[in-house]
Amino acid sequence: MKINRERLLNNIAHYAQIGKMGEMGVERIALSDEDRQARDLLLSQMMAAGLEMHIDQIGNMIGIRKGEEDLPPVAFGSHLDTVYAGGRYDGALGVLAGLELIQTLNDHKVKTKRPLALVNFTNEEGVRFAPDMMGSHVYAGLADLDEILASQAYDNPEETIGSRLEAIKYKGPMKPGSIAFGAFFELHIEQGPVLESEEIEIGVVEMVQGIHWTKYTLRGEANHAGTTPNKYRKDAGLLAAELIQYIGELSRADDRPILATVGSISFEPNTINIIPGDVSFTLDLRSTDGDLLKTLQEQIDEHFYTQANASDIEINVEEIVRFQPVHFQPEMPNLVEQMANELTLSSRRMPSGAGHDAQMMTSFCPSTMIFIPSVKGISHNVEEFSKDIDVENGANVLLNAVISRASF
Repeated sequence: MKINRERLLNNIAHYAQIGKMGEMGVERIALSDEDRQARDLLLSQMMAAGLEMHIDQIGNMIGIRKGEEDLPPVAFGSHLDTVYAGGRYDGALGVLAGLELIQTLNDHKVKTKRPLALVNFTNEEGVRFAPDMMGSHVYAGLADLDEILASQAYDNPEETIGSRLEAIKYKGPMKPGSIAFGAFFELHIEQGPVLESEEIEIGVVEMVQGIHWTKYTLRGEANHAGTTPNKYRKDAGLLAAELIQYIGELSRADDRPILATVGSISFEPNTINIIPGDVSFTLDLRSTDGDLLKTLQEQIDEHFYTQANASDIEINVEEIVRFQPVHFQPEMPNLVEQMANELTLSSRRMPSGAGHDAQMMTSFCPSTMIFIPSVKGISHNVEEFSKDIDVENGANVLLNAVISRASF
């Protein structure tokens, strides 16, 4: 059985108009008005497809297609929110391919033994509210609901997850995790260059690497740039530069399987002729090796404290996210690989370098991911693009994997 290619592609293009940015890009931040518009459209389409709708207290949307037996449903989906200046595929592909899966089964009047569940998770990206993978994090029972609802927006502490859910009218009555899943599949773009460069059609995802997010704040002393001799300076900017350089050298030594990124930095008072008094910067540290991730994080923090003390500068370390590497239950990637083979699509086993909802769901039910190639490996960017044939291939692997899993 194959999905309706044109219907899926047209639907992806339709959603890309909600928060459109430039020719191809999309900016649809979680719990924004644009997110509400996309949710409203999805809700109408899910209901038109005959799904029984549930919205939980964190805003996750779950549509159930009844099965022949009352068993835990096979679930699939992803998220509709994007990063700032993002693309049309990241997240939305998994949700809309899941909707197309349902529509295809309806077209052919196919019944499955197990029920099916299409899921749109809340705030996967985490660009305005922390943590990322929020909806799946709560659904899997890995975070406290009340604490998450009180999470404040980075750019406006008066707005919280709870207040924004109320504002867009997607704070539902159902307790997260109330519907048990028999399995979870997530179709996603690779967001990297491997599949395209190796000319492979399907990525069979075996694991998701661990992620540490940390915010460092250095507090020195703001003073005049022209009248303060070097020996009297408490220059938080200079120390920040030295510490960032240390991160780069440490993470790139000996070809270690570790990725380190300082993605944001802010200076106070941020003026050309004033020595920076306060500097804050973030560190994104990732690895498939959980022990190495922990060891390097501890080494970085210890070095930072030592250097700050030597410079007579105060340092504050805020742990934002700590996710260990996650390995998917073997039967799930095995099934994806089998379906790719049956569809005569080339595939390869691989880890995910980015965090995803399936990473959270694997503690709740057997889970895995299906990757399709990203052109030039570009993602989190308005230039993000995947070829139509790859979208079609990924959706067909998802369809057949779900049908197979739902048969027992």
